[in-house]
Amino acid sequence: MIKSKANKNVTLIAADTSVDGHIRFAGELYVNGAVIGDIEGGNESQGTLVVSEEGSVKGEIRAPNVVIGGAVEGDVHAELRLEVAGSARIRGDIHYKLVEVQTGALIDGRMVPQEQAAANVHALPVGTRDDDSIG
Repeated sequence: MIKSKANKNVTLIAADTSVDGHIRFAGELYVNGAVIGDIEGGNESQGTLVVSEEGSVKGEIRAPNVVIGGAVEGDVHAELRLEVAGSARIRGDIHYKLVEVQTGALIDGRMVPQEQAAANVHALPVGTRDDDSIG
């Protein structure tokens, strides 16, 4: 059996749709409407949640990859990567491994790096900069 991109798990919550309850997804979930409840997706290396500019989530988010362009009220746990667009409004703590935040995003909460990510960051070597050379 040949697998194609057409077989990929993609779920859409449309702009005029409201979902009340816990959501578990595999593959990709696009939230263009409103979700009231927690969202959990993917496994350790796969799964992407996208909250569009018109989308909103009131609940906790847990997924390997998270892209936020809309409103989120609740903690966000991005196991691999988090992208926060300039249109995003987040009220809650953000737990991340890698994060990209665009200018204009509003975040009311703590930015908490995950332990594994912090362990992989290398400190700058001491004594490699010559302070006397700055004019």
